[in-house]
Amino acid sequence: MKVLILGSGGREHAFAWKIAQSSHLDELYIAPGNAGTKELGTNVNISVTDFEAIKTFVIENAIEMVVVGPEDPLVLGISDFFAADDALKGVYVIGPNKEAAQLEGSKDFAKEFMMRHNIPTAKYKTFTKDTLEEGKAFLASLTAPYVLKADGLAAGKGVLILPTLEEAQQELESMLSDAKFGDASSRVVIEEFLTGVEMSTFVLSDGDGFKVLPEAKDYKRIGEGDTGLNTGGMGAVSPVPFAASGFSDKVLNQVIIPTIKGLKADGIEYKGFIFIGLINVKGEPFVIEYNCRMGDPETEVVLPRLKSDLLDLFEGVGTQTLSERDVEIDPRTATTVMMVSGGYPEAYEKGKAIYGLNAVQDSIVFHAGTKADGPAVTTAGGRVLAVTSYGKDMESALEKSYENIQKIEFEKSYYRKDIGFDLK
Repeated sequence: MKVLILGSGGREHAFAWKIAQSSHLDELYIAPGNAGTKELGTNVNISVTDFEAIKTFVIENAIEMVVVGPEDPLVLGISDFFAADDALKGVYVIGPNKEAAQLEGSKDFAKEFMMRHNIPTAKYKTFTKDTLEEGKAFLASLTAPYVLKADGLAAGKGVLILPTLEEAQQELESMLSDAKFGDASSRVVIEEFLTGVEMSTFVLSDGDGFKVLPEAKDYKRIGEGDTGLNTGGMGAVSPVPFAASGFSDKVLNQVIIPTIKGLKADGIEYKGFIFIGLINVKGEPFVIEYNCRMGDPETEVVLPRLKSDLLDLFEGVGTQTLSERDVEIDPRTATTVMMVSGGYPEAYEKGKAIYGLNAVQDSIVFHAGTKADGPAVTTAGGRVLAVTSYGKDMESALEKSYENIQKIEFEKSYYRKDIGFDLK
């Protein structure tokens, strides 16, 4: 099978790494890819949202499957674009259509979906510029801290948790009146703050059946102890210890099954990944958010624990025979630690030479923001590398990742030294 992966981050490198192991694979392309994916297939300089250029490449190279990594092309309707084109409709697209992708593309849509199908989630209300004063009054009715969510996509930075009412009301005005996140914050969801430990559950659906993949916990804040600004993710752990008990059964019965049934009841065909962000509140799961793709850096610990052939599972999605495929999970723990550029998630420099990649042993280095510059590899993003390791437990896996990080160098690199601190 000829496969095209869309994306350029650590998630897409992990997809390429896993798909490259498949006996079903004939040729692998990644658009636009990075210095890591270049070692597994052919990088193609095409934007993930340039649907016409993707169409031309797919036709000219007889691509049979397109695996969509990031959310933007999904929310913009790449699945619908393929389905509506006679030359493309026979190509399997791993990713939901535009209507289904609203689960991520609109926080308000997702909250209404959860309420409609009795899926546990925090109480909420949605406000616009015209109802700003009502939004401020609603905030005053809640207790601190306060949660504000831009309704649309804001590159993982549209969720604010604020300690005081004054700050929350100021930020609400900034989001709605001053368009702090552009069109993404033309509507803002305000919801009650839930206290607990978060984790992510991943489901692969073919529109009928589904398979549950390993869960993971990621660490979003730049600073140790979960302090500082939100990032795209600084590290991840799988499995999550507290999910091993009856919690995972509650997630299946109270969240996953109602989500799949709810999509069917609403007439929404969902083919692809559903990422469910959860919080464990005194042993009960509540949904924080849905994403319509795999998480990053969670993919870098979930896929290494998947023993099954990923391309075989994707064929099951394309042919709606997923229920006939097996999912086998590696019992070992996988951890990943992200090396980022100095200054990230604010201003940072690119083009820094990376040294020591060949010295890494017993870890997998997934490239998140890199570029091949001849034989050299340079930084090309805020999150640069994800160093993933296996271990009999979280501590031994993390020890290996940190040991190998010491061998890798680039100017002003930074990483968190406390990944997994709240799971011990």
